[in-house]
Amino acid sequence: MGEILLIRHGKTAGNLEGRYIGSRTDESLCEEGILGLKEKEYPPASRIYASPMRRCFETAGILWPGCEPILVADLRECDFGAFENRNYRELNGDPRYQAWIDSGGTLPFPEGEDQAAFRKRCREAFARIAQELKTLSGHGTVREDAGDRTAIVAHGGTIMAILETFGFPKKDYFDFQVKNGCGYLLTPVEGTELWNYRYLP
Repeated sequence: MGEILLIRHGKTAGNLEGRYIGSRTDESLCEEGILGLKEKEYPPASRIYASPMRRCFETAGILWPGCEPILVADLRECDFGAFENRNYRELNGDPRYQAWIDSGGTLPFPEGEDQAAFRKRCREAFARIAQELKTLSGHGTVREDAGDRTAIVAHGGTIMAILETFGFPKKDYFDFQVKNGCGYLLTPVEGTELWNYRYLP
């Protein structure tokens, strides 16, 4: 099985304003996000998977034009519930937000998704993709210039959840924070389900 490019989507207006943009807010990329992605030079990929949110499949289309992404529902971002599409300034003073901050981000989002459930669905989505790639390896038609390389375009939280479980060497969830349009190059650790990672700025 070959390499995987695990990339966070480009910037949206909500990202620029520091908002919690989760699975309830289906924003397109903003102009700054589009321009930033056009400056990137990621290697070609023969297969693309993406979250079904606009910001992800739009990112895939810019980085790998002409390669139709396979949309995977469970790669979508967390449902931030009552915090969705709001930023620190708007949430400051809300006791529910303060309780969440005090918990180190471990409490469920009010009216939203439980962190453990979110991380579990992200892990399972990646495991299914990895198994599919393992099955396809050496049997499918690949682009000659891409070799056995796959790209996954997802969200910051999704990437952190995946690497917390599958990344090697092991690190904590928040250690894998990634900027918009950036990501990781993953290479499989032979004989395991783990992946070596290298940050791609």
